[in-house]
Amino acid sequence: MKTPYYAVIFTNQQTELLEGYAETAQLMERLAAEDPGYLGMDHARGEIGITISYWESTEAIARWKSQVDHQKAQLLGRTKWYEKYTVRVCKVEREYHFEQ
Repeated sequence: MKTPYYAVIFTNQQTELLEGYAETAQLMERLAAEDPGYLGMDHARGEIGITISYWESTEAIARWKSQVDHQKAQLLGRTKWYEKYTVRVCKVEREYHFEQ
């Protein structure tokens, strides 16, 4: 990705009520990928979950945050799937890569 760009870091702790979660997560990833300004996504799950989505601009992030299906998923997250979560928005000015 060409810098600068923005990263939205979503960390969470899930509840035990995960019915419909996997399907919704897949839908959100597909819809985000269709959104102008979307650059990619990374995931990790352990004791906490981490999803980082990458965006060209803060306007693209705001547009995604207000997308209707995403708002429905956010409501389900708050009321059903997450005990707690944090969202951080960061500007990425440099990145470094290593592959073996």
